[in-house]
Amino acid sequence: MRALPSALIICLFAPTVALAQDNPNPLSTFNRTAYGAAKNILLHCAEKMPEENYSFKTNDAVRSNGQIVGHLTDAQYMFCSIELGEKNPDLKIEQTKSSKADLVAALKGAFAYCDKAYESMTDASAPQMVKLFGNDIPKLGVLTANNMHDLEHYGNLVTYMRLKNVVPPTSEPGFQPMPQPRK
Repeated sequence: MRALPSALIICLFAPTVALAQDNPNPLSTFNRTAYGAAKNILLHCAEKMPEENYSFKTNDAVRSNGQIVGHLTDAQYMFCSIELGEKNPDLKIEQTKSSKADLVAALKGAFAYCDKAYESMTDASAPQMVKLFGNDIPKLGVLTANNMHDLEHYGNLVTYMRLKNVVPPTSEPGFQPMPQPRK
């Protein structure tokens, strides 16, 4: 079982090594690739969990499955608006949406918004300082924090999926966390 986390990390990031070898932007490319994997995994989670389980939570002190999806949606806008230098749209998806269809659509919209931030990031713009939670942090750090936050909550979603006998995407045979390269 110890080999699984290492294997997952290798599967997620091994393609990035090849991308970085002749790339003038290896840091931002790696970050964008990690984001693409997290985005793909989270969208699969949101789509795979049945509607009736969107209100499921393990106890009253934690978010429901749907609230986690809403929280991730809101966080995409918060982190990526900082990198883009825009005002956070602050849509409050976690508080206003509860159906699977609405939450999946909102999550897709948030990822489309974040795609702009990750696509525009270069290694030259990566060290530019911005404010995150009142602290000065490089723009690349904001997007890295977003990736970390995404994977933190993927762990929550996996637990909920397992408790509802739904196989998480990264445990499916043949699941490829990396999106297909654009041509």
